[in-house]
Amino acid sequence: MSVTVRLQKLLATAGLASRRQVEQWITDGRLTVAGRVAKLGDRAGPDDEIRLDGRKLELGPPQPAARQVLLYHKPVSEVTTRRDPQGRPTVFDHLPPLRQGRWIVVGRLDVNTSGLLLFTTDGDLAHRLMHPSSCIEREYLVRLRGRPDGDTIRRLLRGIPLEDGPAAFDRVVEEPSERGEAQNASYRLVLHEGRNREVRRMWQAAGYEVSRLLRIRYGPIELPRDLRAGQWRFLDDRQVAALATAAARETA
Repeated sequence: MSVTVRLQKLLATAGLASRRQVEQWITDGRLTVAGRVAKLGDRAGPDDEIRLDGRKLELGPPQPAARQVLLYHKPVSEVTTRRDPQGRPTVFDHLPPLRQGRWIVVGRLDVNTSGLLLFTTDGDLAHRLMHPSSCIEREYLVRLRGRPDGDTIRRLLRGIPLEDGPAAFDRVVEEPSERGEAQNASYRLVLHEGRNREVRRMWQAAGYEVSRLLRIRYGPIELPRDLRAGQWRFLDDRQVAALATAAARETA
């Protein structure tokens, strides 16, 4: 008899989806185990018949040596979903094909945000990289319409209320203004969580509109200067190990 684990972990370890995505499948009633509609908290093993929308999922043994991680420079106008009801281009359109498994995106960037986006074939690694308890830093370059004063910056560092709870930047450093941009300000900023559109919502709550947002770092991985928008690059073994070390702080 095979050892059973929670469905989320089983499918994530097999590289079929992130734990968060599996939870959504369960909530939507799309997964069955041995012919029964799955519920949150259900457990299964690799010998169980698991189906998604009626299609049997092939579960092989975990293969950590085959784990791959890819860095993609997301352009503005692409959405971070596999398929878009509005027919917009997605970040998955330009990724290299896989012989087995599937690419799992680590977090999201909204359609108007560009920059570093990570993908992996390891669902468990993706989960740990996104888990709030890992406290992995995200670094951005932001350009604003207007120029905040010191009190506003201090408020954003102390914490500013949002509809889903207070949020704060860890660091905010002003960047030199571009020619003709004296009335607007640019900053390099860091925070350690990835709530939906968090950077834009924080500045909006402070009274400023973001005109450009670029993510340049996720944990130890930086966006290469020579990687143009729409291009991707595999991470080497050293970079993958650094990511795994950063994700190891996850405790839940």
